[in-house]
Formats: sequence, C-alpha cells, structure tokens
Amino acid sequence: MTGTITDNGTPARHVSSSAAPGRRSEKAVSPADLRNMVKAGTIDTVLLALPDLQGRLKGKRYDAGHFLKRVIHNGAEMCAYTLATDVEMSPADGFELTSWDSGYQDLTVRPDLASVRVVPWMPRTAVVLGHAVHECGTPIGVAPRQILHRQLARLARHGLHPQAGIETEFVLYQGAYAEAEQTGYHGLRPVTTQNLDYALDHDPVSDRFFRRLQRALAGAGMPIEAIKTEAGPGQVEVTFPYGPALTACDQHLLFKHAVRTLGSRAGLTPTFMAAPETGRANGLHLHVSLWSKSISQFHAHDNDHELSPTGRHAIAGLLAGLPDLGPFYAPNVNSYKRFTPGSFAPTVMSWGRDNRTCAVRVVGRGEGLHLEIRVPGADANPYLALSAVLAAIDHGIEQQLPLGTEETGNAYRGSGTLVPPTLADALVAFQASTLAQNAFGTEVVEHYARLARLELDHHERLVTDAERQRWLARA
Repeated sequence: MTGTITDNGTPARHVSSSAAPGRRSEKAVSPADLRNMVKAGTIDTVLLALPDLQGRLKGKRYDAGHFLKRVIHNGAEMCAYTLATDVEMSPADGFELTSWDSGYQDLTVRPDLASVRVVPWMPRTAVVLGHAVHECGTPIGVAPRQILHRQLARLARHGLHPQAGIETEFVLYQGAYAEAEQTGYHGLRPVTTQNLDYALDHDPVSDRFFRRLQRALAGAGMPIEAIKTEAGPGQVEVTFPYGPALTACDQHLLFKHAVRTLGSRAGLTPTFMAAPETGRANGLHLHVSLWSKSISQFHAHDNDHELSPTGRHAIAGLLAGLPDLGPFYAPNVNSYKRFTPGSFAPTVMSWGRDNRTCAVRVVGRGEGLHLEIRVPGADANPYLALSAVLAAIDHGIEQQLPLGTEETGNAYRGSGTLVPPTLADALVAFQASTLAQNAFGTEVVEHYARLARLELDHHERLVTDAERQRWLARA
C-alpha cells in the first residue's frame, strides 16, 4: 500500500476457514479449576473487571482466597461513576445513572463465571469480567456489555446469531508512558521509522515484543491469527479468529490490557488513538457474519460468490444506519481526524467487493463470505462499535431495505452518504435518530450523548500547539 496514512487492513480471505460458529479456541477457567489453582498457589490474585464506557477494564484486585469466599457468588460494589464518566475519570453531572445530586452511589458487579481467564502477562493472576446491576439485581442498561447483549437478543428474534472477528491497529513508540507524559507527549519516536507494511525483517525490539505478546495471548486461550507491521512508522496490526460476538469483545479488552502491560515492561508506549499523529490512522475493523442453525446466512446457497437477500438487507442497513450512530464507533474528537480521503479509512458510506476504499467491504465466499466494517477506529469501545453494527444490520433486515449499486472504483470519489465529519455532527445525528431510539432506547442515547458532549466541551476552549504554530506570529 502507498500513502502516509495507513488503515488498510488485511486481505481477510483466511476467514473462510474459521468463520463457522464454534471454532474459536477458548481457555476459560471453571470455578472449580480456579479453586484448585488457588489451593495449589498458582493463582493468588483475581481481578474483577467491569468494561467502562471507553472500553477499558475497571475494577478491583482481590486476594484470590477472599474472592472465592466472599465475591464469586455475591459480587462486589463499585462506584457507579465507573459507567458515568469521561476518559479521565472526572466526576460529572448530567448522567441519569449517578451524579453529585445522587451522592455517587454504588452499583453491583456480579462475576460472569464463564469469563474467568488466567492472564500470563500478570504473575499468578486471573481476570473475571462482571455484569453491572442495580441494587435490585436488574441489569444496568447503559453498561457496554449489556448494550451488546440487547443487540444480540434483537437479532435472535430473526433466528440469527452473529459471529465476529476483530482486527485492530496500534502504534508503538519508544519510551514508557511516564516518559511521554513528562515531555507533554512531544517528540514521540516510533519504534521503527520505515514503511514496514507486510515486512518480515523486524528489528529486535519489535520482534521481542511481538513474541511476548503472542505467547501471552495464547497462554490466556486467545491465540491470534496474525501480527503484521503496517506502512505507518511503528504501526502494528493484530487479527483474531472468528467467534461469538460477546467473546470477541471481551477478549479484545484483555488484548489491549496485555499490549499496554507488556509494552510498558519493555519500555514502550503503545497507543490505540484513532489518529495519534497527523497522517496516522488506526482502525478497528469488524469482520461480521450471520448464522442460523450453523448455516451462514450471508451468501446465496446456490452461488458461493453472491450475497443472499439477508446479506443484501444487512449491508443496506449498515449504509443507512451507521451515519446515525457515530458516537458508538467514533467516540472522540480525535476519532474523526482518521476519516481522510486516501487514508484507507472510509469517508463515504459505500459498499464493494474486496474494496478497501469502502465503508463495508464484502470478502470471502461460501461460508466464509462476510462483511468487513471499516468505519470504527482503534479508540472505539468494541461492545459499542459492534452494537452499532448489529443495530444497523437488524434495521436493514427488519425493514428489508434494498441495496444500492456496489462501488467498483475509488469510493472516496463516490456520492453516497458521508461518514460524519466531526463528533459534533455525529452527536446531532445520534440524538435525532429514530433508529438509535428504537435500537437502544432513550436512556442509552441520552447517556452516550452526554459522554460525547463532555468530550466536545473539553476541547471547545482548549488552545492547541497546532493553533499556536499557525497563528502566534501571524495574528
């Protein structure tokens, strides 16, 4: 690939061998196994983790014995603001869930015992993801995992079950996070300076990091499909096998935790910003297919290369619905600096077969035929990004939307609906969207609209280096 902005993705033809349900390698630990490991002394710490609004793991470290005695069946309390705050964990009014007026009460996190995993990048440690519930035991509707649960249930009423594979990009800089912070994040140096797209001659630092990451993820039962370096200096892409949608998102958060932990130990600064520098773009490409009774529903059963009616309605729903759901797949001001012509990040809501300039790329054949949704950036919360995709697909299937002509050339020159150009534009569309209201409900829409408004307010009066560089001597 050419160009300085890289967000290109992989060919993804490999998915055809792993797209069918039930083929994901898993290494979840049963409660009985966890007890045996604690008794044997191989596990002494359990992290009870709740995915927050930004797609990070938040929670508490527990002595493993205490977790088994007190927490595993009863759950634990956390301040509800973990699901009602900005990226800096600043308490803020305007959320219905909790605020200064309500006294910042607790919520309960109940361990999801199907999610227990040993994480080799942390000594003698297991991670358990949790469900956020109110004091009465009902699920908290604005929690990212619960939002995805709802979208899975909505598709299930059609007898459809999605499979998902996540492909994400990040940039590795030299030096630890603390060093970058001390310099105000100026002068960041990528671990490599050359275009290493598809390269196999990696420098010793990168090679060592890749090997440690690959071993750690395999040890946690999350084997990768591939690691490749990209055209952008220091840019890396990692792809994972297909599997159940919720599991794909759960594992993605653990993957990011591993990248940050191992990177920090190696004296590196990984970032999943959508646009960490001018001319850099990190994507979170979602590979999605729909199944019913172990039969793929995206390809025409009499022609392995053609889309089924369900597949065509699904794409039409994505093109019609995603423009309304920007805060779910592009949640920050920086997210929109990735959508640049010639960047391999889409600017027009279009579709095409094996066409990386499109927002929706159709790849594979037969049971491996699936959609690659290229709109989300690496900074997106995977639960929310995938929820937006599934809600739009459901809309297309429910309304039996007709699919327009595919893009066979350069989609950047196309005339379709534009990807929202800014977070402000995306917020207006999100709040006015009938689709968003129907799919997610007023509570969720207002909650995430408030989060987007916090991000906009933060940047509104912030004077940047770019402004000083352009205006200080010329104004």
